[in-house]
Amino acid sequence: MTKTTRRAALAGLATAPAMALASPSIAQSVIEWRMVTSWPKNLPGPGVTAQRLADFVTTMSGGRLRVTLYAAGEIVPPLEVFSAVSDGVAQMAHTAALFWGGKVPAAPLFTAGPFGLTPIEHITWIDHGGGQAIWDELYAPHGIKPFMAGNTGFQMGGWFKRELQSLADLDGLKIRMPGLGGAVMRKLGAAPVTLPPGEILTALQTGVIDATEFLGPSSDFAMGFYKAAKFYYAPGFHEPNGTGEALVSKQALADLSDDLQHIVAQACAAENIRALGESEWQNAQRLRTLVEEKGVELRDYPADIIEAARSATEEVLDELAATDALTARAVESYRAASRHLNSWSRTSIQKFLAARA
Repeated sequence: MTKTTRRAALAGLATAPAMALASPSIAQSVIEWRMVTSWPKNLPGPGVTAQRLADFVTTMSGGRLRVTLYAAGEIVPPLEVFSAVSDGVAQMAHTAALFWGGKVPAAPLFTAGPFGLTPIEHITWIDHGGGQAIWDELYAPHGIKPFMAGNTGFQMGGWFKRELQSLADLDGLKIRMPGLGGAVMRKLGAAPVTLPPGEILTALQTGVIDATEFLGPSSDFAMGFYKAAKFYYAPGFHEPNGTGEALVSKQALADLSDDLQHIVAQACAAENIRALGESEWQNAQRLRTLVEEKGVELRDYPADIIEAARSATEEVLDELAATDALTARAVESYRAASRHLNSWSRTSIQKFLAARA
């Protein structure tokens, strides 16, 4: 054996144990996360966003962080995903903050506030107006870090079996409307209820409810609401924004390396803006389909309903602010963002749309 050959053989023997150890180490480095959601699997809008988010984290991490999605009801019921993450049943969830008013009174603001921030204004508040810091503080006692993660854009006012002529028609009307919009409707005489998305159509068809709101035309079309109600109302004053929420276990996030934490955060941010653009395009498409092919009748809310709802909104926000000091700070932050952005939005968006029309 030559000196060169001997060196090569010895080198091979020296590296063999290291290679043998490396292989199991690589296998063990894969981190498995479970993501539970409030949505039927692949529901246009939030369901699609949830799956893309899980796939994006898995892909961008090179498979080191593998996120498996479980749709509503597969592990936990759709309105229990907050508790699932808080209790460690899942490391992540995709849902909407408006469902958690019973746990965190200010949470619905982080989906939307009645007569409040538009989608871009909402993103601006969270990223630049102090919204994220308050959101983090609200969820911290539950061991959860929240992220914006998807947006279904402007909402429609809802589906009604009977045409609305005036405010009086809301008296006793059973409407599926969670969050702060539901609180406003209650002040107008309606009887709001909270139902998970997968139960809405059946409730509408069987008369459990007389009306419902959900999201915009794309998701509403997929849910089939036009089969049970023909009057489709605008504007969606109760939810002028549709932010989807990623809930991440603070402990699970802290256990990740810095680069994996960054991937989770950036995947949420990327999906947030991607979903907004997608929703705007598909909502325009599906609105035409609903009107031209499904016989849906578009209606504007009667003026007295809008006026009464605007007044009731201020009462609802005042009552919410009286809950506790942190909730009061959240309400004031939201209102301050609305005041700050309002003059610019009137000058830019409102005047431009009026000119374009």
